[in-house]
Amino acid sequence: MEHFNNIFDSHAHYDDKWFDDDRADVLLSLPQKGVCGVVNNAVNLQTAKTAIEYAEKYDYFYATVGFHPENLSDITPDYLDEMEKLLQHKKVVAIGEIGLDYHWDIPRDLQKREFERQLAFSKDMDMPVVVHDREAHGDTMELLRKYRPKGLVHCFSGSRELMKEVMRLDMYISLGGVVTFKNARQSVEVAAEVPLDRLLLETDAPYMAPVPFRGKRCDSSMIIYCAEKIASLRGITTQQLLDITRENDLRMYDITQ
Repeated sequence: MEHFNNIFDSHAHYDDKWFDDDRADVLLSLPQKGVCGVVNNAVNLQTAKTAIEYAEKYDYFYATVGFHPENLSDITPDYLDEMEKLLQHKKVVAIGEIGLDYHWDIPRDLQKREFERQLAFSKDMDMPVVVHDREAHGDTMELLRKYRPKGLVHCFSGSRELMKEVMRLDMYISLGGVVTFKNARQSVEVAAEVPLDRLLLETDAPYMAPVPFRGKRCDSSMIIYCAEKIASLRGITTQQLLDITRENDLRMYDITQ
């Protein structure tokens, strides 16, 4: 396959156990495959600390700090104070991954309360957010309209109409492996119409591997399959799309490379 550069993965989870056997090898190899940046997203304080450790070891690596809706059982009364301490690290670039997930049986009142607390916190800290929205579009958008944070909706799964609403909030959307799936009508429609200056690419590694790797472990080098698909929809080259999305990542995360 043709070699590409400027591959920037806006959302990954390299602390996942799926990488336990060869994590160092994978992370050392990615720059050789054209990867120039990875933002590793936390789901609680421990994964945030781990992501920061990786960011200190690998120049191209960055971290976020936040509580995923599936990890709210981990919160303590002073968790925002602990998050604030971690946010002081120079390679922490966002508050995330935060949001709502109505696919699982997690109390919705708890989810909304803590999502709102973290959104308000992001405004106080003047930091972008990485938003998780699974089967919760209405409540997610209600809170985003209320707080109008900087940031992105990751692994965007909504319609063109919802994409336009996110654009009106001056946020970004991130697309990944789903856009290559046969049944991904909505993702393809969004990919074809989202303003190019508001589009990011992601893997959600180790999950959501694109075709032809669907069901297997994903890593950041596989972004090229998503990029090829979206570039073909937009009438530009894959490298042009990678260049554009890298610039979008640097701007949104306020990263200097």
